[in-house]
Amino acid sequence: MNQTAFEILRSTSLPGLLEQEIERFILDGEVAPGGHLNEKEIAFRFGISRGPVREALRSLESSGLIEQVPNRGFFVRRLSAAEASDVYDVRTVLFGLAGKVLAERATDDDIARLRRFVEDMDEAIGADDHARYISLNFALHEFIVVQSGNEVLAQQYLTLVKQLRLHRAHSLMHGDAIHASNLEHHRMVDAIAARDPAQAFKAHANHVETAKGRLMAATNPLA
Repeated sequence: MNQTAFEILRSTSLPGLLEQEIERFILDGEVAPGGHLNEKEIAFRFGISRGPVREALRSLESSGLIEQVPNRGFFVRRLSAAEASDVYDVRTVLFGLAGKVLAERATDDDIARLRRFVEDMDEAIGADDHARYISLNFALHEFIVVQSGNEVLAQQYLTLVKQLRLHRAHSLMHGDAIHASNLEHHRMVDAIAARDPAQAFKAHANHVETAKGRLMAATNPLA
């Protein structure tokens, strides 16, 4: 019988597992940006003491997902438009670098996997399945940065993506935006398949810059 995350947590009492679970329900939107993370309620939810909860929350604070307010506790971080813009600028360079490095080292299997990603995303668009498209989008980006083989790059990039999920509205990904986004994915994969590091850097960096433009326009439509 498969163990639930709750059962695993009870059997191991690892703060790391607890941190993953808290991060999951933050990123899934169970607690909105600005929402209070009640230590007592979290401890009750997982059937553990408050000590490991506090330790997990402090660790999450270092990731930029939550913040501690003196005498009030921990809250899910609110990411302002200006902060999101700054994060996007750093993410642009990191993702460009990931594409460049992967173009230099990708295996045939890597390229085949990338092709499947964009084909599956085309299918999701055709089926008007936005939830599947968004899930595949995250998976594609993660695959690219992980397969680049640079652990520091991947860790930093994925941390920034998590922070942006506190600000980015999934509603932005619809209609023409989704079609345009996946055309950009095709160009990224084509550059990697061509073993063209310079073009891969450009395609990956432009993809993030374009996403930033969509977000900033939606956040401040009169700008």
